[in-house]
Parts: sequence; structure tokens; C-alpha cells
Amino acid sequence: MVGAQTPPAPGIRQVVPWLLTTPPKVRNVAPAMRTFRATLLVAVTTIAPIAADGLTEGDRQRLLAHLEMTEHWLESEVNGLTDRQLQFRATADTWSVMDVVEHLAVAEAQYWSRLQDSMKQPPSDKKPEATDAAILWYGIDRTNRARTGEVRVPTGRWKDVREALAEFRKQRATMKEYAKTTTDDLRSRMLLEGNQDVYQWFLMISSHSQRHILQIREIKESKGYPSR
Repeated sequence: MVGAQTPPAPGIRQVVPWLLTTPPKVRNVAPAMRTFRATLLVAVTTIAPIAADGLTEGDRQRLLAHLEMTEHWLESEVNGLTDRQLQFRATADTWSVMDVVEHLAVAEAQYWSRLQDSMKQPPSDKKPEATDAAILWYGIDRTNRARTGEVRVPTGRWKDVREALAEFRKQRATMKEYAKTTTDDLRSRMLLEGNQDVYQWFLMISSHSQRHILQIREIKESKGYPSR
């Protein structure tokens, strides 16, 4: 089955105006998505001084806005789908919508654990090879695809999509509370075995979800997808 790995973000040098233009496959976004994209635009264009707690308020706002956007967008894509729609596979070796939701519920807990482990390291002067823009672009550009790690492959852990979403939201609540309140300097630690700093990894967790939300939209556009 084709999923998404956790690859190091490519070193895109130019700033991608990803909030100002919508890729062709996501032009008919839900109203909720448009609202959160507007929220993101405000956050991204806000220039704030470095806060005493180690994070700039701009970094904090951008992270929280992206986490909010992807959480609500996922819910809007899944709400109201029938069991046939949730279980539909375009081909035998591709994922269903239910598979994608399960993958996100499982993966985010693992990615969060990696973030916490990375923060146990002492501060470092090492500069990340990745850029914030590249990490954001990873959530949009699905031209390069890879298989996910075996532990994150969907296996039917939940029979009801509401249970999988509840697990996803539970993990998101933990992450958002940390993002709102932490005084840790996420920029001063590098991701364990990664080419990005911990702040970028936090952003990657949300960007990874966006990537899979686009996968859900692709499933819905597939030939033979049930109308109900």
C-alpha cells in the first residue's frame, strides 16, 4: 500500500506562496478550510519579535494555526461519509479513507514521541538543512510518494471512523496545549536522526496530515467512488 514516509524535508530555497494559491486538486475546499486558511495567512504574515520563552510569537501562531487547520479539515472531509465511502479502494493495493484516518491516528502519536525524545537533548548550535517553506510544501506536493513504516501501516485497528478520529483529536489536544504553553526553545534542538530542528518537526507533523487529507480528496475523485 502506498503511504507517506517521514522523509527529511527537501531544501526548497524559495518561499512558496502556498497560502495564497490553492493547488488544482483542492480548489473546491470546504468553507471551514477557507476559514482556517485565512487564519493561517494572518499568522504567517505576522512578524513578531523573539519572545523571552525561546519561541517567537510568530512561530507559535503559525504552528497553532496549521494544527487547527489540518485537524478541522480532516474532520470536514470525513464527516457524513458512509461505510461504503470510507472503505472504498481505487485499487487493491491503495488505501481507503478509513485507512488514511487510522494511519494519522497512529502516526501522530509516534511522531509526537519522537519530538519529546528530541527535546531531551541539550541545545545545539547546529543549523537545520531543512527550511520551513520546504516542510510546508511537503504537505501540498504529493508528486513524490513512498511507503510508510510498517508500524504505521493501517491494519483495521478501529472499526468505526469516529473512534479513529477521537484518538487523533486526543493526540492533537496534547500537542496544541504544548504549542500554546511551552517555554521550551524548539529551534535550539535538532530532531533525533533528522535534518531539521524540533520546531520544524512539529510543523512537519501537521504538514504530514495535510498531505494525507489531499490523499483523501484523491480517493474521493477516483473512478468508482460511491456516491453514498
